[in-house]
Amino acid sequence: MIFDSIRSKSSYTIRINTSSRILTLYKSGIPIKKYGVAVGKPSTPTPKGKFYIINKIINPGGPFGARWLGLNIRGYGIHGTNNPSSIGKSISNGCIRMFNRDVIELSKMVPIGTPVDII
Repeated sequence: MIFDSIRSKSSYTIRINTSSRILTLYKSGIPIKKYGVAVGKPSTPTPKGKFYIINKIINPGGPFGARWLGLNIRGYGIHGTNNPSSIGKSISNGCIRMFNRDVIELSKMVPIGTPVDII
């Protein structure tokens, strides 16, 4: 499958801990950066599991801030926010929110196919 070959070329992985609200970026298995994030509220929790980035959108508009990194679970992604005070809280509809400066930085580093482990 083409997607598997794209995925295998990424030396980056992302782990999102919904309890601590921390996204950790790894390169070749070594943590290189940590970001505070917002996660889903109790009524719309962030899904847990192993996913992959399937698309990247610059300036998606609306509440999605400066970047969108879509996951291979319909309707969910890692994105910026037009509400920076939400970072560090359980407040989203299930997506992972980041400060716009952080999601821009992350988006520049990780390719489509990057594994995302949400715990």
